[in-house]
Amino acid sequence: MKAAVVSRPDQPPVYGDFETPVAAFGEHSIAVTAAALSPLVRGRASGSHYSASGKFPFVAGVDGVGRLGDGRRVYFALPEAPYGSMAERAVIPAAQCLPLPEDLDDVTAAAIANPGMSSWAAFKERAGLVAGETVLVNGATGTAGRLAIQIAKYLGARKVIATGRNPEALRSLAALGADVVISLEMEAATFEEAFREQFAQRVDVVIDYLWGQSAERLLTAAAAAAGDAVPIRYIQIGAISGGGIHLPGAVLRSTAIELKGSGIGSVPPSRLLKAIEELLQATIPGRFAIATQAVPLSTVEAAWNAKAGLHRTVFVNPR
Repeated sequence: MKAAVVSRPDQPPVYGDFETPVAAFGEHSIAVTAAALSPLVRGRASGSHYSASGKFPFVAGVDGVGRLGDGRRVYFALPEAPYGSMAERAVIPAAQCLPLPEDLDDVTAAAIANPGMSSWAAFKERAGLVAGETVLVNGATGTAGRLAIQIAKYLGARKVIATGRNPEALRSLAALGADVVISLEMEAATFEEAFREQFAQRVDVVIDYLWGQSAERLLTAAAAAAGDAVPIRYIQIGAISGGGIHLPGAVLRSTAIELKGSGIGSVPPSRLLKAIEELLQATIPGRFAIATQAVPLSTVEAAWNAKAGLHRTVFVNPR
């Protein structure tokens, strides 16, 4: 079969031949129609993600959309290595396949599952978001962050605060449901004062796609504004701005804060799949907006490192 084959970590996948997987008892053989390119997929391919196996060659992709032998459309996740979703066919245990709503198209389903799941699982599995609470999304201008705003509102958040660096993208966040937008490009003193003001008014849940310096400032501002020891559930999802932070112990001692992570390992695979199922069922009723760019799988090498902007690249196979 044709597939996006990763032969070494310092090169993008190449469209080429790979052994076709054979379904065993309890597994589905799926004709793949769409598979999205996400930071997780890139990280596994380069070997930089903590869940990467480091074994080559393998087929890129962690999830996708396709059709069973009887024509049913399904979303599927986590093919067993060395196979991936960016191929003509994938073999998946039946328990890792989800039926798709009839009105949700293949490209949107493939594109939204991973970035949407990141906040859906964080809110429901790790933060326990309650309707009426205030949410702060740190790093809201990317695909996952933009969805996090919409999902927070759908799940009942009263107020959503969004941060980011891209001025043009920041201006578009109000239309997605952000009530307050804070630029991370402000001078440090202004930036920190803006955070303190929001925490003084109460912030219940923070989901953080950036980590790094902005996380340090967020946590420090939360400590400075602490008044009635309102618990803050701080959920770390991504580390675009840096893998580590300097966190003074006084911040934790002076603030009623719960610091957690959300991702593969902190949430069991079955619960992540449940989060995706709920997300896919809510995508049309919630009118979740995600920009997509569908390209043939045969162009994977050229498209892999192309700048997609706010679009999520989805590789498609001809039907």
